[in-house]
Amino acid sequence: MRAEPGSGRPLRNSSVLKLSAAIAAVTMAATACGSGGGDDGNVELRFSWWGADDRHSTTQQVIDRFEAQNPGITITPDYTDWGSYWDKLATGTAANDAPDIITQEERYLREYADRGALLDLNELDIDMSSIDELVVDSGDLDGNRYGIATGVNAYAILADPQAFEEAGVEMPDDSTWTWDDYIQIANEISEKSDNEIFGTQSMGYNESGFAIFARQNGESLYNEDGSLGFSEATLEKWFDYSVQLQDGGGQPSAAENVEIEAGGPDQSVISTNKGAMAHFWSNQLGVISATSGRDVQLLRYPGETEFERTGMYFKPAMYYSVSAGTDHPEEAAKFVDFLLNDNEAAELILADRGLPANVNVRAAVLDALPEADARTAVFLADIEGGIVDGNPPPPIGAGEVVEIIKRITDDVHFGNITPAEAAKRFMSEVEQATG
Repeated sequence: MRAEPGSGRPLRNSSVLKLSAAIAAVTMAATACGSGGGDDGNVELRFSWWGADDRHSTTQQVIDRFEAQNPGITITPDYTDWGSYWDKLATGTAANDAPDIITQEERYLREYADRGALLDLNELDIDMSSIDELVVDSGDLDGNRYGIATGVNAYAILADPQAFEEAGVEMPDDSTWTWDDYIQIANEISEKSDNEIFGTQSMGYNESGFAIFARQNGESLYNEDGSLGFSEATLEKWFDYSVQLQDGGGQPSAAENVEIEAGGPDQSVISTNKGAMAHFWSNQLGVISATSGRDVQLLRYPGETEFERTGMYFKPAMYYSVSAGTDHPEEAAKFVDFLLNDNEAAELILADRGLPANVNVRAAVLDALPEADARTAVFLADIEGGIVDGNPPPPIGAGEVVEIIKRITDDVHFGNITPAEAAKRFMSEVEQATG
């Protein structure tokens, strides 16, 4: 399924080229990154993020609270929509004019870190003692910490109990179900409802689902060095599940899959009451529940008890990073610390940047969360004990993987290639994009 902004869309090639061509200059310059102190001694910092109007309004309120607590520090907002964010950040960084505090996404963290555009946060005065241990190291590269998770999400199954009931199929026990169970249940829902209700929606458009399956099989999407961490046989099996669902009628037709994917979460089979299951990030529960008008539930991924280990993991929703070009690292660190650890900030942000990465803050805001976010918090608490570890930051070029897996998945759906051919092609194209 399409991931939320910040978790699934590719960095534009133009952004990568701009960044790669000129970002090295950042490490050689001691000039300001576009913010500084005025003659009155006031420190000015720029803070960049992406998002919609609601996030912008909330973040400005957070800034106001920080400034009230820290006279002498002014935070200038530097925000845009997701589509423009990475071009703007790449251009600004290459021109030695990056924001002081940068919101990062995991697919692009390594690109900026490897080229010296970010400070090692371990060298700054930021309290990380209460950051969830499953994500606290997720922004680490080569012994340095270039990002701290804003919050956490989990990739999961969203299920509509009403659709199950209308099809006459029982909801699965997500603590024990296998991948064969998942396929059988999805096909059964479509069959028993005379194809009025799809059992599920294609899971092939986001590599995060395969990442879980690879982890269940003792492998990984990427290794610590950024190389591919899974076998061709494991990926072939993953694509074969899509074929079984396509042949069994458990998911929409190939043409319908293309249309549904293009429509985003609002056009998912869950949102439109046309299906029983879909694969989404946990923090999308609220939006999809509201769109569907139903009590959508979160389920663990199939296969969590089928293999020697579990595969689900906590994904950092975003990261806070500090520019290597800032003139004011101490003040930038103070603002990041406020964003992560201050309850006054948290009671405004709530789950907008994922459920708070600070576990104490997460507990403090639980009662204030909207109903869907509160249920998500309970779900994450339920699965946390079964999570083995996290994932390393993806390699440079990983943003291109989103489009690669979509193209290949479509070819599998339309029967143009076999699962074996799909696995070979995916590995070849990803290695070329990230090598």
